[in-house]
Amino acid sequence: MLKPLSASKWDFTTAAHLLNRAGFGGTPDDIQKLVALGHEGAVSRLVDFERIPDPVADPEWAHPDPGRAERRRAAKNATPDQRQQMQKAERQIENQRILELRGWWLERMAKGPRPFQEKMTLFWHGHFATSYEKVRDAYYIWRQNELFRRLATGNWLDLLTEAGKDPAMLVWLDQAQSRKDHPNENFAREVMELFALGEGHYTEKDITEAARALTGWSLDPDSQKFIERPFIHDNGEKTVLGKTGNLDGDDFIAQIVAQPQAAVFITAKIWNFFAGEMPSPELNAELADLFRRGGNNFKPLMRVIFSTEDFYSPSVVRNEIKSPVQWLIGSVRMLECELPPPLVSTNLLRSLGQDIFAPPNVKGWDGGLAWITTNNLLARYNQAAMLAQGDSAIAVSLATGPVKNPARVKQIQRRMQNMRLGGVDVEKILTEQERSDKEMLIAALEKRLLQASLTSKQEHALRDYLDGKTALDENDIRDAIRLVMCTPDYQVT
Repeated sequence: MLKPLSASKWDFTTAAHLLNRAGFGGTPDDIQKLVALGHEGAVSRLVDFERIPDPVADPEWAHPDPGRAERRRAAKNATPDQRQQMQKAERQIENQRILELRGWWLERMAKGPRPFQEKMTLFWHGHFATSYEKVRDAYYIWRQNELFRRLATGNWLDLLTEAGKDPAMLVWLDQAQSRKDHPNENFAREVMELFALGEGHYTEKDITEAARALTGWSLDPDSQKFIERPFIHDNGEKTVLGKTGNLDGDDFIAQIVAQPQAAVFITAKIWNFFAGEMPSPELNAELADLFRRGGNNFKPLMRVIFSTEDFYSPSVVRNEIKSPVQWLIGSVRMLECELPPPLVSTNLLRSLGQDIFAPPNVKGWDGGLAWITTNNLLARYNQAAMLAQGDSAIAVSLATGPVKNPARVKQIQRRMQNMRLGGVDVEKILTEQERSDKEMLIAALEKRLLQASLTSKQEHALRDYLDGKTALDENDIRDAIRLVMCTPDYQVT
């Protein structure tokens, strides 16, 4: 277990696997650069992302709102009609900002220089699943996203503590309303059940006592910051996971991380996310031991995971169903095309079953086979036409889908009718020889889109299509790309 991958096995296939799982994939040139670095160098290139400058600017509104307190006071003194209009205006601003935020993060994933940092941010978003649908504050959601990015490979205690004090989490799990005379158990329960220990490793009494310890963790709505309120904290003696005393929230989180099960739980979940399958008990035990010996820091763990032979086993390579985000961002990276506009990208992901910043519940997305329902698979095939061929009708449909106002629908349609949405520049991604020779075209598409060979059945279908063309033009090649993207082979990584 945890045996390093042999140098003789480091090649295009294993490098592609590393880039697909530790990031969102890339071009053949991207993969070849990793091959040239050697296995250790390639892992370091991805994991030690702090060495790479990140020029991406934050959204303009991503800071505490200095006028928030004044507007809150104005709303209290307003008439009901005035208050309703003020609230409507606030909702419109927030909805526009969350759309911008989705586009901002997707651009980071698709074009940013630190793919592994963004992949870890995506993992933590699914792990600490928090939804804008309840939080209703784009700044809080951005702040949490930045927390996950900042501590992506940091310390488990630091991350768990800061996640608990995060404004979005305080709203999402109602901790901001918890007080000594009425402790709210939501965060106490979820942090043990879903975030750090798993079912069966705590009692209902632990939840009750932990909720008491957490009282006082609150939110200042004017400054938009975490605040500890001593006057609503329960100062009585509590016993949580075997520890007794006048425990507070920090004590509770520290006691969780001190449990051996906390390392077992989080290392299993990380392995499952990146390897696409749960680790065996033996492998899980080794990962947990490594994690604890490394001071509960994630970077050393991830370096070993991406270096170990188990991560490149046949049961792992090309056996994970792509999440919608992986499908979209990986497609954009491999096709070297532009990401669709935020409204189109957001609704595209929603149609595929992964609405970022709006997970279905506190458990996040189920993943795996849940990504491949009949409807979702059909949607993938339709979206492939937009990305590969530039089908604007599909893009317009995605953009207007959730809009109820007919005038607004027409406005969106007019705005988008002259936009170029998707469409692969075949001269950019294929050589002249590859574009003119059908056998070379098939090989080039397999290498770029799959990093593997099509199944015999799928290859015959693609060859039959190409054989029906006397001379290939750009549209024929885009059609061929779409056909590959619509195969079962393309839905896995």
